[in-house]
Amino acid sequence: MAGGAALPPKENHAETFARLRDAHAREVTEDYVEMIADLIVEEGEARAVSLAARFGVTPATVNNTIKRLERDGFVSSRPYRSIFLTDAGQTLADKCRERHRIVYDFLIALGLDAQIAEFDAEGIEHHVSAETLDVFRAFTEGRACKS
Repeated sequence: MAGGAALPPKENHAETFARLRDAHAREVTEDYVEMIADLIVEEGEARAVSLAARFGVTPATVNNTIKRLERDGFVSSRPYRSIFLTDAGQTLADKCRERHRIVYDFLIALGLDAQIAEFDAEGIEHHVSAETLDVFRAFTEGRACKS
C-alpha cells in the first residue's frame, strides 16, 4: 500500500471490492434512467436512437439495456415507440440527479473547473456513500452560508 502501510485484512478488501462491483453494476441502470428523464424533459420523448447517440453505443446495446430495465421495473416501452420511466424509474432518476448535483457542487466548492467537475461527478456519483454525500452537502451548504 502507499506509504508503506500494511495491507488491511482480506475480509476488508473483499467487502470493499464487493461494494465496488455492485456499484459498477448499478452504473448503467442509473445512467440510462437519468438520461431517459433528461431526454423527456429536453426533447419531449426518449427514443432508443437518441440514447444510442448520447451514450455512443449501438442501437442493439440500447435495446438490450432497455429490455433489462423493463424487466427490473424502471421503464416501459414498445417497439418503435418512446421509452417511458415507471414511477420506480423516475424515483431513481431523481435520486441520481440529486446525487450528481451534490458531488458537482462539492467539487466546484473545492475550486475545480466546471467541465472537470462535471466529468468527475459523473463517475463519483455512482460510488459515493450516503454518509459521504451528507458531508459533501454540509460542506457546500456551510460554504454557501459563509459567502
